[in-house]
Order: sequence, then C-alpha cells, then structure tokens
Amino acid sequence: MGVNISEIVPRKEVTLKDLKGKIIAIDAFNAIYQFLTTIRQQDGTPLMDSKGKITSHLSGLFYRNINLLEEGIKPVYVFDGKPPVLKREEIERRMVQKEIAKDKYERAKQEGNLEEMRKYSQQFVKIDQEVINQSKELLEALGIPVVQAKGEGEAEASFLAKNNLAWASASQDYDSLLYGATRLIRNLTLARKRKTPTGYVDVNIELIEFQDLLNHLGIDKDQLICLAILVGTDYNPGGIKGIGQKRALDIVRQYKYPIKIFEFIENSDKYEINFDWQTIFKQFHEYECCVLPEFKFNQVNEQKVQDILSEHDFSEERINSALERLRSIKERGKQKTLPF
Repeated sequence: MGVNISEIVPRKEVTLKDLKGKIIAIDAFNAIYQFLTTIRQQDGTPLMDSKGKITSHLSGLFYRNINLLEEGIKPVYVFDGKPPVLKREEIERRMVQKEIAKDKYERAKQEGNLEEMRKYSQQFVKIDQEVINQSKELLEALGIPVVQAKGEGEAEASFLAKNNLAWASASQDYDSLLYGATRLIRNLTLARKRKTPTGYVDVNIELIEFQDLLNHLGIDKDQLICLAILVGTDYNPGGIKGIGQKRALDIVRQYKYPIKIFEFIENSDKYEINFDWQTIFKQFHEYECCVLPEFKFNQVNEQKVQDILSEHDFSEERINSALERLRSIKERGKQKTLPF
C-alpha cells in the first residue's frame, strides 16, 4: 500500500528516451506484483502453463525489460528481505483483505460475472518463494543485476539512488521519498495503456525529484517523514484519524520539529494517536545498507532464457523474436565503439 501523498506531490512526465543510459533501481516486489495483477485473462485468470503454474510475472519481466534495454536503460532489481517487525500489522491486514477478495471472487465466478471476477482476482495476488526464485533466475539470465536487500527492497533501492549507485529508484509507492531517494520514477514497468470501464487511457512515466518536492512543499526531510506518519504508512496504517494530506502539510509547516508536531497531536482533543511515532520515524530516517552492493550488467545467456521460458510453454517463435531484439541491442552497442 505505502504512504498516500499523491495530492501534494509535484511530478513531471518523462519518456523512456529521457532515461537512456541511466541505472534505475527497481523495487522488484512492486514490479512483480504489477505483472501478476495486470497480465491476466478477461475473467481475471493469470497466465499459466500446461501444468497450471502462473507465468504472468515471467511474461512481464521478459518483455517489459526488453523494452527498457532497447531504450538504453539499465535496470537493477532489488528484492525484499525480511520485513520489519513494525510491518506485521499491515501484513496481517493485507492477508485478511486477500481472503475477503478471494471469497468475493468465488461468488462472482458462480454468478458468471467476468468484470467482478477480474476485479477481485487482482486483490488476492500473492508473491511466493517460487515466483521470487523464478524471477531472479530469469533476470540473471537476461544479464540484469539482482540485489537482495536485508530488509525492505524499496528502502534498499532508495539507498542506491541516494548514494549515486543508481540514478533513480522505481516504484509505484511514494515510500522511496521517505527513505531519501534523490529521484523516484513511477509507471516505469507498467504497460503504456490501461483499460478502464470507459476505454483505454495512456499511462505516462512520472519523475519526482526529492529536492524539488521539498522545495515545493516548503519542508525538509524530517518534516516529510512526519507528514507521512500523520497520513499513515505501512508501519501505522490509517495514520491519525481526521488528518488528510493537506491538513498534515499545514501541521508540519506550523510546528516544524518532530517533537513539537507530535506534542500538538498528543495534546489535542481532536486527534488520537495509538502508535509510537518515534520508532516509525527512526525506521525511515536511519535505514542504512549494511554493505554497498556490487552489481554488473552481464551478457544475455540465451540458452538459459530459452530453457526457462520453454519450460513454461512460451512460444518458441516469440522467444526467438525477443532474443533477436536483444542481439540488436548488443550490436548497436558494439557499433558505437567504432571510430566512425
């Protein structure tokens, strides 16, 4: 879910061409979840092979990354490690919501309601260890670096951006900004068109620059974290009841310092706080990567790619066609080194 500050965040549209030559640290779970929820049949059934194994994530990772590589973008996928203890409540809440969605899906299935089936099928998607292992294996076969975070993948991706190991982090969630990512890119791995009840709409890539955000809001990083806590994060879902994004911004601007901000909340008759804000603040403010990860972009292992995808019934013709596109990328890279 992440923090919702979409109403007050300034952003600008960019194209894939604008990102050429740049290393982008992608929140792997966030991207894989997108593929699992959106790459589906009309009735909401995910893509599957003849053994009944889900393959939506493999399709998304294969074809979307070829698009990125063709544009000269250098993706790095950062995978989650062990979730923080603070996130336990949110994880439990999501599990309950998934079970509710699953029940609604079964009812829609009995009624033959395709629209409702697709809607609810997207809400009980789970990323299990098999999906994770398959995703890492395919990415590495494509020569794309994989980074294993100790904790939150989004925090690790932000760390890479903050320390100039990547130009930006990429995620649909705004939490990257709370960890201090210099730049956040949204919609990078999404399809460029999205189906809605009224037809298809364009999905544009968005760039949010951290310092521009702070300047626009007239606050600093500590105040941004406090704002997020007031609105609600994965560590305190729901935040403070009665405080929305704009009201939270007014509060942090007025009281400025974290202690003063939450003293106001604690002493207010209007608001109630039922979480330890200091522990949550520290979770965002003091995240550090234990060891700077080393990653390099390798050559594509074509045979490995073919083996992985063929095992899951991908069309041999489509695999070869996609691999030909990768060969063309390689040839263009070689030609640029020639003295003419």
